[in-house]
Amino acid sequence: MAKVNVTGKVVYKDIGLGFWGIEGTDGKNWLPTNMPEQLKMKGETVEVKVKKMEGMVGNAMWGTPVKIVSFTTV
Repeated sequence: MAKVNVTGKVVYKDIGLGFWGIEGTDGKNWLPTNMPEQLKMKGETVEVKVKKMEGMVGNAMWGTPVKIVSFTTV
């Protein structure tokens, strides 16, 4: 699966057990399966390289499940 570059804001959604995500500047929601502790800061602007997790369905029912390959904060 190809890697995708995403720029957006870190959000915490208090749905169910709660989870961290990224609201992209592209209007898409991204749900990292491996959100690094360094990125868990609400409102932080980040640039991440992600790999889509094909066929994965999560409990969150929010965003596209992805695995973060690399990241930087802006």
